[in-house]
Amino acid sequence: MVKIALEEHFVTADLAGYGASTASVARPEVWEDASRRLLDLTEERLPTMDAAGVDVAVLSLNSPGIQAETDVAAAVSGAAAVNDFLAAVVAEHPSRFSGFAALPLQDPEAAARELERAVTQLGLRGALVNAHTQGRYLDHSSLRVVWEYAEGLDVPLYLHPANGFDTPHVLSDHPELVGPMWSWGSDTAAQALRLVFAGVFDDFPNAKLLLGHLGEGLPYMLWRLDSRWTFHHHHGVELARDNPSEYLRHNLYITTSGVSSTPPLLCALLALGADRILFASDYPFEDMTTAAAFIERAPISETDRAKISHRNAQALLRLQDG
Repeated sequence: MVKIALEEHFVTADLAGYGASTASVARPEVWEDASRRLLDLTEERLPTMDAAGVDVAVLSLNSPGIQAETDVAAAVSGAAAVNDFLAAVVAEHPSRFSGFAALPLQDPEAAARELERAVTQLGLRGALVNAHTQGRYLDHSSLRVVWEYAEGLDVPLYLHPANGFDTPHVLSDHPELVGPMWSWGSDTAAQALRLVFAGVFDDFPNAKLLLGHLGEGLPYMLWRLDSRWTFHHHHGVELARDNPSEYLRHNLYITTSGVSSTPPLLCALLALGADRILFASDYPFEDMTTAAAFIERAPISETDRAKISHRNAQALLRLQDG
């Protein structure tokens, strides 16, 4: 079974320093191993893909990436440089790699233009956004231009977790809950819902949002969201579609990154449908062989397995069959 993996991370030596905030939530020996793998594009990564049976990896800059840069001009030039680098890697291995662009969201107009350049000139397949940009989320009014370009180019924006802008009081004195084990998922799910209630998908009804980790828990909550929307004070928010779940079923795609477990996969299949789920491994933070073996053996139909493993990625990212 062909497998295309959509959340496969890398970093360059110049940008590795931005990962200090991510390093703070990892065990030192684990981060040291992941850092080595992030810097490697071919020597270890390609044999790992071969051993796992992963045909294509869609590469993306590790969190928080260029969004951690406080100097706007440096962010703009840095994003262009790393996208050029990624495109060159893909060009050297076109049958094994594709890529998502990094965007300098510190300057929304520049980010939109960089997305257009990355897609139309470099051949990248969309962009991956790491959580927030200096506390600004993707629903911010200034970033509508990025969504406008993404919809016009018909490419997805992959919203990936990173450390939050601040730490909620409920997590105080519990640093073990800060990071990918818990807070990253809840933060990312909240940002996806902000996009719904801020009207992003009303303004851009054909926009495509990707979430990893089988949707950061959202498929499990669709009925509850709709039920409480009919009960809750709307605070002046109006939705063109009747219920929040309609946006998640229409604009959302999810990947299996970091979740090799049957119950949440079956929940996602029932909640969103097989056309909305794509394979990913979250390399190097999860074991690629484990992720690949899981999707090969999951108790689902062969038609759904083919969709998740590669056909949905081919359609969403317009990758050539074979």
